[in-house]
Amino acid sequence: MPYNLESRLVVGVASSAVFDLHESDEVFRRDGEAQYRKYQEEHLNNPLEKGIAFSFIRRLLSLNDLGEDPVNDPLVEVILLSRNDPDTGMRVMKSIAHHGLGITRAIFMQGMAPHEYIPALNISLFLSANADDVRAAMTAGLPAGRVLDSAIVDDANDSGLRIAFDFDGVLADDESESVMHTTNDLNMFHENEVKKNNQPLGPGPLKEFFMRVASIQSCEEAKRKADPSYKNRLRISLVTARNAPSHERALNTLKSWGVMPNDAFFLGGIDKMKVLGVMKPHLFFDDQSGHLAGAATVAPSVHIPFGIKNLAL
Repeated sequence: MPYNLESRLVVGVASSAVFDLHESDEVFRRDGEAQYRKYQEEHLNNPLEKGIAFSFIRRLLSLNDLGEDPVNDPLVEVILLSRNDPDTGMRVMKSIAHHGLGITRAIFMQGMAPHEYIPALNISLFLSANADDVRAAMTAGLPAGRVLDSAIVDDANDSGLRIAFDFDGVLADDESESVMHTTNDLNMFHENEVKKNNQPLGPGPLKEFFMRVASIQSCEEAKRKADPSYKNRLRISLVTARNAPSHERALNTLKSWGVMPNDAFFLGGIDKMKVLGVMKPHLFFDDQSGHLAGAATVAPSVHIPFGIKNLAL
């Protein structure tokens, strides 16, 4: 019987998102493919160091213990999508095993972007540090984010998983952002949002990922009700530049999808870095480079190159 991915939260990751590849990438750029192959072969049994999204992936996979059969029927599946060929990718697979990550499925495509396989694998989020691969995926209408060179949050004494999302251009489409972008008038933006208060915004690139994460939250809540001593590990936060009165349309949109974050920060222009530095999310998603410049100094950050704010990039 085929292994069914339809009912799971499936995340695709490039090795550049999970591991620190600076050294091996430098060999490839400086010395070419032949020397890169030789380098990887010589270092085959030297595990790669943890990268920006490592903690996020490890903690996400740890939530499989909420399911009835974590081994054969996991709630979360993470699949490696790599530009390496199977031979040079061996070091990545050995590093996955060394660090105890529950990643057993992989696609290796020598020198080619693997994003075309995202729909076939029911992937609701593809993470990579390769800007070209992420943009190609987004251009094809597929959910992808570029993992930035940013701070790492990974406290060994903390078993929680905190995920923070911007709203417009990430969870929702860029309809409202377009109003602000074209008018550059905050009052007109608020007027538009109040007028359309009860009209849900369309889905953004990470709506499906958010929905899948929320379904795992439901599993965790059921576990807490069955066992009052259990403490929830997964926490979802909305961190947006919206503020009153435009906050209502954002919340009404989420309600129409049947989901709601644990926390919502309607900051109205306050630097998101200030909140994220306290929250310490294990991954923060935003579509605007300007917001991410500060955020990346305090939290692992992912750029979603979607919508009108990214047309000129």
